[in-house]
Amino acid sequence: MQKSQRNSRVTQGTAVAEYEKKLGYFIIKRIIDIIGALCGIVLIGPVMIIVGIWIKLDSKGPVFFAQIRVGKDGTQFKMYKFRSMCSNAEGLLGKLQGENEMSGPMFKIKEDPRITKVGKFVRKTSIDELPQLFNILRGDMSLVGPRPSLPKEVVQFTSFQRQRLIAKPGLTCYWQVRGRNDICFEEWMEMDVEYLIDRNTLVDIGLIFKTVGVLFGDEKAS
Repeated sequence: MQKSQRNSRVTQGTAVAEYEKKLGYFIIKRIIDIIGALCGIVLIGPVMIIVGIWIKLDSKGPVFFAQIRVGKDGTQFKMYKFRSMCSNAEGLLGKLQGENEMSGPMFKIKEDPRITKVGKFVRKTSIDELPQLFNILRGDMSLVGPRPSLPKEVVQFTSFQRQRLIAKPGLTCYWQVRGRNDICFEEWMEMDVEYLIDRNTLVDIGLIFKTVGVLFGDEKAS
């Protein structure tokens, strides 16, 4: 979809609330989430074990990184990732704020000095996100949905941007398959609201396959 078309569409409309979607969609979505997460854990389990050992050997600190994120309707949950930064990453954040390359309330720099050697690899391949398959089984997240934000980011959202909280956060969405590192914060938020308007079972399945294609084809991901 052209950027101008998307902007016009999502800024003139309001995201469709959960209760306005058919119940069948959410039942099918949950079934897909459970089956997808279980298959992912079984098939990729050996890779996760190897990555965990690699992280432990590469740098001091725990294998997993847990962080409070905001989920559906503003509820908070603990999201898990493979640790990709040094153990004192949060303490160093203040010194790097001046180098932030992301617009809006989120922080991101391409050459973040806090990222470990293993961290660069697991981030490029998105392997660091795999522990969130357990968040999906718990019901905190879905395979497809807006990425979960930090509480300190959400408090700075506009009313338009807060619409993304009507759905469960997910592992992937439009942002991940449309060139995530080249997209500004405002455009990212618009894509999330666009997904909420578009979402149905076929859209979700299509995004899952596109995400796999991006990861293995190394297209637009980094």
